[in-house]
Amino acid sequence: MIRKAVLEDVREIMKIIRTTIAEMHSYNNYQWDENYPQEQDFIRDISQGTLYVLLRDGKLAAFVCVNQVEPVEYRGLNWSLREEAMVIHRMSVDPEYRRKGIGKELLKFAEDLADRNCYRYLKTDTNSINDRMKALFIKCGYNFIGQIIFSGKEEPFNCYDKVL
Repeated sequence: MIRKAVLEDVREIMKIIRTTIAEMHSYNNYQWDENYPQEQDFIRDISQGTLYVLLRDGKLAAFVCVNQVEPVEYRGLNWSLREEAMVIHRMSVDPEYRRKGIGKELLKFAEDLADRNCYRYLKTDTNSINDRMKALFIKCGYNFIGQIIFSGKEEPFNCYDKVL
């Protein structure tokens, strides 16, 4: 089941964040760190109604933020379409629930959400060394568009899009 996140979910979300950050850092991926994402990012997402959680057996197993906020760094890329898109941000699956199709389920949810809101286009990005997310995007039909550099990050980020 996927539902909108509520403030009571933030504690579990932050547990997943801490685990994910430790795992990312173990293979030199510093996409997320002590500066990003932070609790207030998720509180803001919840207040804007753009954070969703996936539950398994009553437990929070994953989350994703889907909104229309595009980083300014996206401007220089040659996207597939020149129209407004929904954007996938801050997605993670609790390690206990990985390799069970949940990432694919979250992306499918984002696509359905975009469709329900009359968007026919999705954009997203991930660190260029985040092989798992890159593979998931490709497996789910997203197209590699190019790379950007976020301020304060050493590695470039790969950008992807999908026309629905």
